[in-house]
Amino acid sequence: MPTSDVPDVSVVIIVYNDEERLPRAVRSVLDQTLNNLEVIIADDCSTDGTEGVARALEASDPRVRYVRLEQNSGGCSAPRNRGIAVARAPHVMFLDSDDELPRHACKSLLLVAEETGVDFVTGEVTRLFEETNTTGLWYPHLFTEKRVVNGIAEAPEYFFDHLSTNKLYRTAFIRDNALTFPEGIHYEDQLFSAQAFSLAESFAVVPWSVYTWRLAPESVSISSSRHKIQNVADRIGVARLIDAWFEENGHGGLRAEKDYKFLRHDFRLYLGDLPFRDLEWTAEFAEVVNPYLDEISDDTYARLSREERVCIHLLRTGRLADLQIAARQLGRPQLAPRFVTEDGGTTYWGAVTPADDASRDALDISEWYMREQVLATGRIRHELTSVSMRGPVLRLQIHTYDPAGLITENTVASVKLAAHKAPLTVPLTLRPQGEGEYVSEAEVDFRKVPVGKVGVATRRHPVVSLERDGARRTDILLAEHDQPEFRATVTYHRFGIHHLRVRAEQKGAGRLEVTWQRSGVLKSLEPLGPVARKAKGKVGKVRKILIGNEGKATTYDAVARLPRRKRGLAVFEAMEGRGYADSPRYIYEELKRRNLPIDVVWSYSGDRSSFPEDVTLVRRGSFAYGRALARATHWVDSHNLPYLYPKPKGTRYLQTWHGQTFKAMGFDVPSLRGASEIEKGRFRAAVGRWDALVCPSAEFERTFVPAFEVSADLIRSGYPRNDVLVRWAEPEQQARAASVREALDIPADKKVLLYAPTFRDAARRTGQSVRVDLEALAPHLSDEWIIVVRTHPYDRFKIAPELGHFLRDGSSYADINDVMLASDAVLTDYSSLMFDYANTGRPILLYTDDYEAYKGGDRGTYYDLEEIAPGPMVQTTEDLAAAVRDLEGTQQRHAERYARFQEMFCSYETGHASKMVVDAFFEGGTHD
Repeated sequence: MPTSDVPDVSVVIIVYNDEERLPRAVRSVLDQTLNNLEVIIADDCSTDGTEGVARALEASDPRVRYVRLEQNSGGCSAPRNRGIAVARAPHVMFLDSDDELPRHACKSLLLVAEETGVDFVTGEVTRLFEETNTTGLWYPHLFTEKRVVNGIAEAPEYFFDHLSTNKLYRTAFIRDNALTFPEGIHYEDQLFSAQAFSLAESFAVVPWSVYTWRLAPESVSISSSRHKIQNVADRIGVARLIDAWFEENGHGGLRAEKDYKFLRHDFRLYLGDLPFRDLEWTAEFAEVVNPYLDEISDDTYARLSREERVCIHLLRTGRLADLQIAARQLGRPQLAPRFVTEDGGTTYWGAVTPADDASRDALDISEWYMREQVLATGRIRHELTSVSMRGPVLRLQIHTYDPAGLITENTVASVKLAAHKAPLTVPLTLRPQGEGEYVSEAEVDFRKVPVGKVGVATRRHPVVSLERDGARRTDILLAEHDQPEFRATVTYHRFGIHHLRVRAEQKGAGRLEVTWQRSGVLKSLEPLGPVARKAKGKVGKVRKILIGNEGKATTYDAVARLPRRKRGLAVFEAMEGRGYADSPRYIYEELKRRNLPIDVVWSYSGDRSSFPEDVTLVRRGSFAYGRALARATHWVDSHNLPYLYPKPKGTRYLQTWHGQTFKAMGFDVPSLRGASEIEKGRFRAAVGRWDALVCPSAEFERTFVPAFEVSADLIRSGYPRNDVLVRWAEPEQQARAASVREALDIPADKKVLLYAPTFRDAARRTGQSVRVDLEALAPHLSDEWIIVVRTHPYDRFKIAPELGHFLRDGSSYADINDVMLASDAVLTDYSSLMFDYANTGRPILLYTDDYEAYKGGDRGTYYDLEEIAPGPMVQTTEDLAAAVRDLEGTQQRHAERYARFQEMFCSYETGHASKMVVDAFFEGGTHD
């Protein structure tokens, strides 16, 4: 029941012929943590059973009110305007009947509105794709922090946030400004939101999701009707209404920002669709949009990406066939043009003649440095020119365009198609077909594609793989939108019958797409409805008990009680199973050199390619992994083995850890210090399993050991992984460095700067740890240096192809020592890598533009970096470039600080840590 006569928030839910989904939307509001609200169901004169459903909802809860329009308006505006007119609360929100509000949306927005006194509060939108049950965020870069914006001119990027449904408005703000949704047009949100942003004295932004936008597989929404020319005209029409309103109300200065948003969002959607349209449709499209494009300023166009500018130029000059080719490159930076024109040191997209003066500037793509790219990051294009199918065998003819000259005689090509895990690989022979062009054929026999133990129900896309000198890449295989569709029935031995469909993808890049569907008995594995889903839920609970953590723990305990074998078994794990690396690698290699009577099993969690072929592997978290741990006499690990496994009696655990301590660790981290006693107990129990801990320095003992409450024996040897860094000048390490440089295509006359930033706790997997403006740095250093970018495993980063002449991706090396050995200097920020790298004596540079925020963060640091830094702390591109340009002078100026740093953090490093650890742990009386 409401707590007062006047609700705090009115939520207007608009509906038309949606009797099935309306209750879900209403329930998402009634279940809000804010109880004092009202739901206004605004019905656009539905003709199905919506009215009956709505009136039943109204009768079931006094907070629900139902209003019905006398006639259907055909849009969203009229019902929303009716809702505004009858709303009783001082704040109002809008919801569509097919969507939902997250449970805390109303309360969290209202608290911010009351705290700040703004005209409205806007928050993140979660887009839920119902077909795949996956989610994505709406322009996440706009919602990274809580803030108040004092007028749209202060942050015009919020024009991109043109939805009305992710906002809580002051009702008086809407009514005082006579704000209404325009009736009789589509995309009404855009005009309403542009007006609201322009009129608001201030608005607040919150970085959490306040709206769930559900996207059905077969959506019939207005925004999904982009194939209709009238839809294009509607977009242009609302853009013109916004322009006119700006002009009439003294906001003409905002036109350029609105135009930029129009080009980057609204117009960009249609450009991406052009590969799926015929030339007749494209010509009509050009006729509708070009007059409006002519009104947009050159300065606004200059803010777009080169790919977008090329497309717009081709559209405005009537080169529509070329436009459809170019449009496939949008958002796909590794996709090449079919060919380029090179003239006087300038590279142009497609064909340009000396007479095409206007085209020359518009089609200039020299900034892509296409001829200076390497195989891993350069641009290439694979198109299907012929597709046929006979029975279960698919025949493909592929035209490969390589205008950058990435393919050489020793390039190995193949088509790969995966349905389950391991892909089917079909070799390709690339036959030259003119300069930078190749033709190849492949036969894909679907009977040979692995489908797992119980078959598959999945959708996959074949890719073309290219490999050369240790470098590799995979690229999409483009199909024509009107390519014929093929179907086949395939019987897999033991796995039953599958129905296959092969067609061109009708969205995105337009890839070749293969869909598998189970048949017969296997079909029963796919839930068919509510009953099946309920049954699956019960089966899932049983499955969790049998093969989930409960089952694994039970099996582990039983095996752990069994007698050990006479010969020792050791389980090795590095970086939570991510590869053959870190100190466990070098301890293992020392064991092999000594030929000790110990069988070693390595844990892996994903890619196994970094492990030697003769290594025995077990998947981390599997039953086999638990059995190995239960039977092992030795555990060797660099992070911490899962809490699930208590150490068996008679097993000894060597913890090598994976770095030294700059940022707070263990119980020095506030989140752990303030955690529940149960969680703290689990942490202590996990650390209590350790019998020995490798120590790299006295400082490590001073910080890490008490922070983790370590009681294990300390092996003061230095890190085994650092042996090769201490002894970097030896021939073996020099050869390893040369191999890395060759695999990364680093010219002999270039020096290597390793850029290895650490992750930010609050921004994992966002790429935000890469704070150096690498594009701005390139003109300063690319003549002498190559930067190898190696982000933390908790982060993500992808090299833009236009920077491929200057950057290399070092993430493919499981062991970071590979890229450290190949480098001439390192650039980091707060990563513990600096402590390891100091063993080489090579220059260390620190890019610390966010240092104040980092050291004042939730975690905190043990040191003031300004006091211990072994190299310069720079905060601008210019200062970084100057420090690298004068690297010798930079190192000399910091020589004393560097020496003190080595003394503090490398005091136990001798280059023989692997031998010392094996002596202490394996040869020092530690056997059963």
